[in-house]
Amino acid sequence: MVEHRPLTDFIAYAILTLGIFIVAFPVYLALVASTHDAATVVGGHMPATPGSRALENYYRAIFVGGTRTSREPVANMLINSFVSAIGIAVGKIFISILSAYAVVYFRFPFRKTAFWIIFITLMLPVEVRIYPTYKVVADLRLLDTYAGLILPLIASATGTLLFRQFFMTVPDELLEASRIDGAGPFRFFWDTLLPLSVTTMAALFVIQFIYGWNQYLWPLLITTQDSMQTIVIGIKKMLVTTDELAEWQLAMATAVLAMLPPVAVVIFMQRLFVRGLVQTEK
Repeated sequence: MVEHRPLTDFIAYAILTLGIFIVAFPVYLALVASTHDAATVVGGHMPATPGSRALENYYRAIFVGGTRTSREPVANMLINSFVSAIGIAVGKIFISILSAYAVVYFRFPFRKTAFWIIFITLMLPVEVRIYPTYKVVADLRLLDTYAGLILPLIASATGTLLFRQFFMTVPDELLEASRIDGAGPFRFFWDTLLPLSVTTMAALFVIQFIYGWNQYLWPLLITTQDSMQTIVIGIKKMLVTTDELAEWQLAMATAVLAMLPPVAVVIFMQRLFVRGLVQTEK
């Protein structure tokens, strides 16, 4: 049993409250700044309460866009980021679960060597192999395309390791029972392993979706058209460093909008994760 002590509980809740405040306060400032005009935001005397230009700023950000460096509406950038993040997350899960299944359940020469070669690629992120990757994508004429944004980033040694460790915990009796029932490798994977992997896939999907959503360097290199830029690049272009006054109200509105899809994915996948845990316990 866990012993409840009033003083210990008070200290724990106080630390949690302080942490929530530290994390949430910048978000609140961004939300407030997105409801004022640019002069109020940069004037140094921005109120701590929301202003009266919320609808105007958000409508302009979503459907019109800025008037200076970044003229692309946020709606297009959100679509580009969402398609890219979904493609990266689904692609990583698809490749990782199949490679882990092959490494764990198939017997072939140099099986462990193949796994360690996959694992070693953790030391070769896209930033390290940026030039050859860009050269291949350019030669295949995938610049300014969703395929160019997604394909170079879908290989995942982390996902392969995660699924491998999970598959190694699956009892061998399930495999034997499937063989007795006449199930082949694909049937065993589809009917047995895949339902058991729902929670693992949900957790990995959240991680990889946020990874794809926050990509900056790779989309910056291969997108030359404003219509293909992602939300992270759009925010950076809004914060110009020239003598012009940055449209901070639009930048803050874009930042607030950029936080919504990852939060929605986390909430949705959390429910799926809990549901999978309940089914596993049954």
